[in-house]
Amino acid sequence: MLTHILPGITRVAAIWDPTTGSSQVSMTEQAARGLKIKVQVLEVRRREDLAAAFLAAKAEKAQAINVFSSPFLSSISQDILDGVAENRFPAIYQWREHAEAGGLIPYGPSLAELWRQAAVIAAKILKGAKASELPVEQPTKFEMVVNARTASSLGIVIPPDVLLRSDLVID
Repeated sequence: MLTHILPGITRVAAIWDPTTGSSQVSMTEQAARGLKIKVQVLEVRRREDLAAAFLAAKAEKAQAINVFSSPFLSSISQDILDGVAENRFPAIYQWREHAEAGGLIPYGPSLAELWRQAAVIAAKILKGAKASELPVEQPTKFEMVVNARTASSLGIVIPPDVLLRSDLVID
């Protein structure tokens, strides 16, 4: 997504909570290699690590930030949004709520749909189904939201095809 809104991008910093495992890192690095983008992975274990992470991203001349998904990073999302804005980084997030709070572009599973799926599974268990016999379900609805105000404040023109593919554009 970042390559569509920032043509020619070559350096992206990723904010990562290492307690979530390395799958987000490895998938991002693999995708970045194919796009000829260098990924700088910034470990954030505590809220206090954010300032150093942004300094490191600036020192390595990151052109954008990718905020990985984790319960911890979600708990400090406002601090991340503030740091991204203060450092004027275009950033991509996981959840629609990040765009509603001022983030540029989130793309990820719909939280509302995930909660609905969880409720359906809970109802099946309450009706007597054995949890061990229920299939594992992956998210089926993904959302992309564009915060046009944030894009404008960063001097970014969102391409029309990205706007058309968005589930929501915040003006």
